[in-house]
Amino acid sequence: MVDVSDRTLDWHDRFRFPTVRFPAWSATDPDLLVFVSDEGGSTQLWTTHLKTSERRAVTEQRVGVEEFVMSPSGDAVAWWSDDSGNGNGAWVATEIDSGESHDLLTGLGEGWSEGLAWCGETVAIALTDGDVYRLYVGAAEGAGRLVHESAQPFGLGREWETTPGGLSADGTLLCLRHSDSGDMLHFGLRVLDAASGQVHGDLVDAGLSLRVASWSPVAGDQRLAFIHERDGIDRPSVWQHVAGTRRDYPCDLPGEIDVADWYPDADALLVTHWHDGRSQLYRLDLASGEYELVHDPAGYISAAAVRPDGAVWLRDEAGERAPSVRDVTGAEVLTVPGTAPPGAPHRSIRFEGPTGEPTHMMVATPHGVGPFPTVMYVHGGPEWADPDLYDPWASTLVDHGVAVAKVNYRGSTGFGVAWRTAIHDGNIGFPEVADVVAGVGYLIDLGIADPQRCAIEGWSWGGYIAMLAIGLHPGAFVAAIGGIPVCDSVMTHEDCSPSQQAYDRAIMGSSPSEVPERYAERSPSTYLDAVRTPVLLIAGEHDSACPIRQVRYYADELLARGRSVQLHVYDAGHHANSVDEKIIQAELELEFLSVHGVIPDAR
Repeated sequence: MVDVSDRTLDWHDRFRFPTVRFPAWSATDPDLLVFVSDEGGSTQLWTTHLKTSERRAVTEQRVGVEEFVMSPSGDAVAWWSDDSGNGNGAWVATEIDSGESHDLLTGLGEGWSEGLAWCGETVAIALTDGDVYRLYVGAAEGAGRLVHESAQPFGLGREWETTPGGLSADGTLLCLRHSDSGDMLHFGLRVLDAASGQVHGDLVDAGLSLRVASWSPVAGDQRLAFIHERDGIDRPSVWQHVAGTRRDYPCDLPGEIDVADWYPDADALLVTHWHDGRSQLYRLDLASGEYELVHDPAGYISAAAVRPDGAVWLRDEAGERAPSVRDVTGAEVLTVPGTAPPGAPHRSIRFEGPTGEPTHMMVATPHGVGPFPTVMYVHGGPEWADPDLYDPWASTLVDHGVAVAKVNYRGSTGFGVAWRTAIHDGNIGFPEVADVVAGVGYLIDLGIADPQRCAIEGWSWGGYIAMLAIGLHPGAFVAAIGGIPVCDSVMTHEDCSPSQQAYDRAIMGSSPSEVPERYAERSPSTYLDAVRTPVLLIAGEHDSACPIRQVRYYADELLARGRSVQLHVYDAGHHANSVDEKIIQAELELEFLSVHGVIPDAR
């Protein structure tokens, strides 16, 4: 427990402690690392060498840098350049020594990224302009050749990551995730010749989705690791497209299994097992199918990989301890300047949800005996889940005597296919709200939550759930915070990025013009008249996922109805990558929660 009486803790220090993400290393010099860090005040690319410990920034992008790929030789790093934060940009390569930047492939123009891979002399980039998805191949700094295009959404390699799965180890084969036989909720896999774009193989699990993991690291070995859903929960598999065979690897562990990396000899996979907020690493022997425990950090593993010498590195954290990049012996391998203040420990809890199914949440409580004022903090995604995470904001609330609960509602990952897909076919919003409200009731019954001082907060999809909840349940919460929220479903669809529009059509079953009643029923703006809860809205001026027009509309409509609403707009996109801006937002939230009786003392 965190003792709120200990005023020697300065909550600002948790936000200022540098966040360092998992590094990439050079294939020719594995001691040369590139990583994302906010130690300079915003998320930028940094480089260091393990032998010299020299550390310096590679980028100075105004809105920060989050996506990158290191060149195979280690002399450059490619990163997504987007001056405003709206997602529309281009892949740029920066030379690590000189700092000079140039287009990674020429002649492509701007668009929205659907993936990047760089192997040997071959660079592959997937882009969309909203109407057509295109795949280009070329040599670094050379012209990009169009090798594949489609009106149906596709991406290169693994979604949300730019390095794994795109190009085979010898640079001759590409893997796409494609939606030709369904939609982007049910991706299939396609292997193409990198030079000609000729299709070599297709893999589809009808009605289910496949996720790319990565190619074998051995040149000439054309095996591809991926994740399948045939068992009703994520499990690893290996596909040999030449032979037209696959091998699924069943496992009796509870929770989902993801592929983190191959071992250097390609005889095994390093996999991550995730269950009820915490992670473990296992070695999966591909010949025997046996899983062997490698490491259990008693926390959450956000990334892991196998070094060329076979050593396993991971980035792990827990509610009480900040993230660190280390090996399985516990030795820190990528140091972080300074010492992190302790955070609030989280408990993993299961309760009976509104469907009668066990529903999971993480809970952090202050020192002392409840009931406490409580914030129901709703995660984004929706295809994500709240783990045992070092969370500066949650710890700040606990410092101030507030309990924090994070419900992994229907739609979350980690709890099986049926749980994740319960919100498909247009069934968004209502199930998530019901699960969060049920979580409030459970905490009240336990004596943890004070029913008179419960607030709700969410960001992105979580902001959508928070705004929908106060319309559907006007008396449930005394305050609501919507960070980068969806407030009006139709306006959001009209203004958002192409990939987000494709996601809307997939999860809703069609576009707003074709199923207007469905969009209206699940839109927070439909329930404006019912809202009585004071609202704080925080949004990015250039956000293309949850665009600003619909947030301003929602705020204006609440004001017109005489409701209490505040709106803070920051000059960036979906994410505020500035440390100072994050602190500004936290201060606004503390003041808002104090004014509305959730926090008794916001010092």
